[in-house]
Amino acid sequence: MKRTEILVSGFGGQGVVRLGQIFSTAAVYEGLFTTMLVSHGTETRGGYVRSQIVVSGSPIDSPVVETPDYFCAMSKAAYTKFGALVTQGTIIFDPGYIEPDPGFRAQHTALPAREMAVQELGRDIFANIIFLGMLGQQLKTAISKESLLQALAARVPKFVEENRQAFEFGYKFV
Repeated sequence: MKRTEILVSGFGGQGVVRLGQIFSTAAVYEGLFTTMLVSHGTETRGGYVRSQIVVSGSPIDSPVVETPDYFCAMSKAAYTKFGALVTQGTIIFDPGYIEPDPGFRAQHTALPAREMAVQELGRDIFANIIFLGMLGQQLKTAISKESLLQALAARVPKFVEENRQAFEFGYKFV
């Protein structure tokens, strides 16, 4: 697998870090090299959060995401701040929070994760796992669905069935 850069950003409490941990763990299960950097504001909840994930079939020289292949934009502030970094990749965004900027050259994929989580599972807390499912679908040739579900169960041992359903909603979303 060639170096793949993934950026996930939103606000505190959305599960940005957890999504990165699960994805990175699944990459390790596949025998890939992976790194993850986390940065966030000083607020406990509601402030800015970012996970930078790099996955590769060979050792990684830098963990910094500079030109994301995939950007999961979970808030308007995140989209505004980082969207222009995606020049040839895909921005997966929640249309409940974000209106796409036609000036950004990236491909845009709308994923109403928060709305789906509330309607299907009764809580918006599962929106990050819906994003994980969509990201897994995008990278299914490198990281198997089984590895992602195994990592999800290992990293989040509570709400196993709800998380599995949320993952499937994102994985099957067209």
